[in-house]
Amino acid sequence: MEHTLTVKDIFIYPIKSLGGIRLNEAIVEEKGFQHDRRWMLVDEAGIFITQRNHPDLALLKVALGENAMLVTNQRNGEGIEIPFGAETGEALSVTVWDDEMPAKAVDPRFDGWFSDFLGFSVRLVTMPETTQRKVDPKYAVNAESVSFADGMPYLIIGQASLDDLNSRLAAPVPMDRFRPNIVFSGGPAFSEDSLRKIKIGDLEFQIVKPCARCVMTTVDQATGEKGKEPLRTLSSYRTLNGKVYFGQNVVALQSGKIKVGDLIQPL
Repeated sequence: MEHTLTVKDIFIYPIKSLGGIRLNEAIVEEKGFQHDRRWMLVDEAGIFITQRNHPDLALLKVALGENAMLVTNQRNGEGIEIPFGAETGEALSVTVWDDEMPAKAVDPRFDGWFSDFLGFSVRLVTMPETTQRKVDPKYAVNAESVSFADGMPYLIIGQASLDDLNSRLAAPVPMDRFRPNIVFSGGPAFSEDSLRKIKIGDLEFQIVKPCARCVMTTVDQATGEKGKEPLRTLSSYRTLNGKVYFGQNVVALQSGKIKVGDLIQPL
C-alpha cells in the first residue's frame, strides 16, 4: 500500500547544541540547511561544547532576524544579538569529534556572555564558506562537506516513529529531543529506515545511514534537565551492534529550497 509522505516540520540549530528553530521553508545547501550549525561554542583548546556535558545549553534559545541571531537565556530573559557578519579576522583550529577544521572567531564581546552562562571560558566561532569539512567517505555521495553538525548535513525522522516510541513511554517526549532537520508525516513507524533516495519538492536527497543516538536525547529541551528516557526505552527495541538508532542521516544531491507541506517521493 502506498503512503503519502509530507514534510511536517523543518528545523535548524544555528549554534551547535543550543535551541532549535522551526521554519516554514529552508534553503538547502551542501553542508546542511542555510544557517544550520554554522556557529559553535568551543573551550580554550578549541574543542566543541555540547549538551552532552552541559545540558543547560538547552536553555539558550535562538531566533533568526534578517541580519542577526538573537540568543535568549530562558533563566532570566536576558539576551544578546549576534550579527551574521560578526566574525573577526582571527583564524582558529577547532575540533568536532575526530575532525579538526578552520574556523573564525566571532567578536569576543559575545564570548563573555556565554562564558558567564556556563561558568567557564568559551569562545563563539563560525564556519567560513571556505572550510571544507568532508563527510565520512563511507557515506558521502559526491564528497560532500558538512557544517559543525556531528557528522552529517541532514537528519530525517518520521512522526510515526516518535508516536511509536511515545506509545511505550510513561511520559511522552517531543521531537526536539532528537534534533532532526526534517520531520515527515505519513507512513508507518520507522518508514525512514527503508528509504534510500528521495525527492522533496523539486530536490533530491540520499539517505546514507541510520543515526546512532546518545545521552543528548535524555535532555529536556524546555528545562535543561537530564533523565534516563527516552534512551532507555529506545535501547530496548532499536539497538544494533551496541548502538541505539533513531532517524536517518541524509545528504542533499541538489541545492534549492524546501518547505513544510512538500511531498516526499521515494525514488
